[in-house]
Parts: sequence; structure tokens; C-alpha cells
Amino acid sequence: MRPTLRQLQYIVTVADTGRFGLAAEILGVSQPSLSAQLAEAEASLGARLFERGRGGANPTPIGKEVVRRARRLLADMEDLRAVSRAGGAMPGRLRLGVLPTVGPYLLPEATRALHASYPDLRLMVREEATRELEEGLGSGRFDMVLSTPEDHPGTISLPVAEEALYAAVAADDPLARGNGPVRPAEIGARLFLTLGSNHRLARMVAALAAEAGGLISEEYEGTSLDAIRSMAATGAGVAILPSLYALDAAKRGPDIVLRSIVSHHARRTIALVTRVRGDRQPEFEALAAALAEVAQGRLAQSA
Repeated sequence: MRPTLRQLQYIVTVADTGRFGLAAEILGVSQPSLSAQLAEAEASLGARLFERGRGGANPTPIGKEVVRRARRLLADMEDLRAVSRAGGAMPGRLRLGVLPTVGPYLLPEATRALHASYPDLRLMVREEATRELEEGLGSGRFDMVLSTPEDHPGTISLPVAEEALYAAVAADDPLARGNGPVRPAEIGARLFLTLGSNHRLARMVAALAAEAGGLISEEYEGTSLDAIRSMAATGAGVAILPSLYALDAAKRGPDIVLRSIVSHHARRTIALVTRVRGDRQPEFEALAAALAEVAQGRLAQSA
């Protein structure tokens, strides 16, 4: 006997919530019914999928692999239903993970263009840090991610944008008096403001700080680019901002001054990344092309 699709849905929901009671509530079933269905699925698979304890339900090693594959099977079934409804013109659901330092500045315009060409394609978007994007791509939570390709080894990627990094300082900062690019040595032994360590950008800023002889703030770890921009505007330190965001931030007022940075640490590649080629290749190529077109247009405005 094989697990049913309903049982696979139960397995995935328990894994996502970590709680049998909450999973049952979300699924609209009683907890005893959910537990019975999971026990039946474990019996048919011949493996224990979850460790039950006071801390909740945690997937076993084999459970993690079953959850990953179950996500894929459920997504494929959803796509199959969509194909039947839409006649095959690139329908279905595409689960996309994006860096919060990139997605808001590219996705709205790109998805409008994509929707105009493929109205039956549903894009499910979630912003997460680099490490979480890699976990989600590996576990099957995401079909594709918009990220820095070097953080996703063993994948296939299509380039979307090449971003420069900018130093953002308060309007009364000595660095604000100059024009044009700045070298790390000119920034010097200053306090560098950045995001949390689970972001690729934080590692790039750490390399720039080391090159400049500066320090990474241990008292303040930004949760967003807006947050570190605001800190820089108060004179708390130098914020390092990627160009797609920096060009937007520069338009908000005279409280900060931006200067591009001359360093091999001050560039990053953004790409659309997936695990394997397959029946999602048309969506992969179409989405990458739409994102690249928007990025090219935005970056050209600053040239």
C-alpha cells in the first residue's frame, strides 16, 4: 500500500508547522484522525517520519527526504490540475524564493510582464535570506530562487544582473564631500553597517571592511536595507548597499550620499537558480529573461 496524496499533504503540513494540533487545525481535521493517517503512511513506507516530543514534531533523517519528495509530488499534482484547466499554455504554480535585497526592486515589473504573456502561471513568492533559500531549494520548498549563484552549488543558473556596491553615508559625513567612486582605503577604519550573517551581502561587507581596515558593528545587525540606510543617515556608520536598492534609496531625500566602491569585493551577480532541467524550463527561461530586462533598464538609468 502506498501513501495517498492526502497523507502526503498531512506529512508536509506537520513538517511545516512542527505541531500535530496546529497541522490538524490548518487541514480541517481532528488531531486523532491526522495522527492515524500519519501512522498509516509510516507503516506503508516502513519508516518513522517524525520524532514526537515536548518540543513538537521534528522530521527524522528519512522523514526530511520524504517531506522533500512529497512537496514535489504535491506541486506536480497541482500543476497537472492546472494543465487540465488551462490547456497547457504554461499554467501551474511556480514557487520562487527571492533575496529581500533584490526581489522588491525587480519582481513587481517583471511579474506584470510575465503575467501578460502567461496569464495562467501563478507565481508564489517568498523572501528569505541566502542560507534559507539554499535550504528551500534543496528541500523542494522552492522551484527556483533569485539569488547569488555561488551560494547554490550543483545548480543551473541564468544571469539576471551584475550589481555594484555603494557606500552610503550621512550628508554631513566627510565622505559626502567627495564625488565619484571611493576605494576601501578611503573609507578607512570606520564602522560598517550590514545585514545578518545569514545573508551573502553580510559576507561581502565583511570582506570590504577587512580591506578598508574597518569594523563590522557588533551592536547593530540590520534586518533590512531600509534599516541600515536609516542608521547611516544618522551618522551611525557606513552602510553598504547594492545598486538596485541604492538607486531607489537615493531618490528618497538628501539625508544620505552614495558613492560607488572600487574593489573586487564590491560586485555581485544575481541569477535565477534551479536544481534540475525539466518541464519547468520554459518558465525558468521566461522568468529569467523578464527579470534581466527589468534589471538592465533600472541599472541603465543610473549610468
